[in-house]
Amino acid sequence: MVAKHPPNHEHLDDQMIKMEVNLDDIPGEWLGYVMDLLFESGANDVFYTPIFMKKNRPGILLQLLCSSSKINKMKEILFKETTTLGVRYYPLTVHRLERMFSEVTTEWGIVTIKEGIYDGQVVQRAPEYDECKNIAQLHDVPLKKVYEQVWKSFEDKK
Repeated sequence: MVAKHPPNHEHLDDQMIKMEVNLDDIPGEWLGYVMDLLFESGANDVFYTPIFMKKNRPGILLQLLCSSSKINKMKEILFKETTTLGVRYYPLTVHRLERMFSEVTTEWGIVTIKEGIYDGQVVQRAPEYDECKNIAQLHDVPLKKVYEQVWKSFEDKK
């Protein structure tokens, strides 16, 4: 199996900003919309956690990671599209694994496999989800079956 792209060292240590807001009065259907806007505007990750707030009210902790150049855009979205009155943010370091990409051929087409490398060793390996999802939808097969075929093809090539 030949690497599709050479190892990518740009993913080692990145300085990022973590931003967060507590929300206890936002309709649930708005959250997916806000997540989409944040990703479209350059957030590297967006996630929600259920929390309990003042007066034992259930709420949502919305957190995101972005580069420092995106802080103002993220604040704008959070203030305009959510019910928050304040945004917390602070710097952090993210250590990402070096990545290498290879391809396998399944009965439905080619799928990319991403490998995470730590200290010269592959420690993570996963098929590209979007490619597997597209194959499953296009060929009307269960996603699980696509993944099984990818892993079988991968093992056969080793």
